[in-house]
Amino acid sequence: MSSHRPYVQGLVPFVRVRDVMRSTAFYELFGFEVLESFEPGGHRVWCWLEQHQARLMLEEAGGPVVAAEQAVQFYVYADDLEELHELFREAGFEPGPIGPGAPGPNREFRVDDPDGYRVMVTDAFEMSLHPLAEP
Repeated sequence: MSSHRPYVQGLVPFVRVRDVMRSTAFYELFGFEVLESFEPGGHRVWCWLEQHQARLMLEEAGGPVVAAEQAVQFYVYADDLEELHELFREAGFEPGPIGPGAPGPNREFRVDDPDGYRVMVTDAFEMSLHPLAEP
């Protein structure tokens, strides 16, 4: 038997949404960029977004999306919480207050995406406390 373990090389959330373009615009506020998309007949039904080491796929659900049934929450690590908080507020979203995230990060806020998925936003410094493991 081989001693080699099949380590995971990455994990990318694949999120089903009502409107890929609308959700793309939301995640672009975080600085994500669309690197690939699938647009049959000019209608975007899937895309791959990236920002530094963060990756995300969006796919049109083709029906209602009930975020509570998905049982998923996202954590985004950002450089300037105040600036990002204001950006979402100005874009018409309703971010929660910046405050402690005990037992987690010292500072964070929440904002829900257009389909109701909860996105928690915390200081990028918090990510450095949990470096990627080496295989």
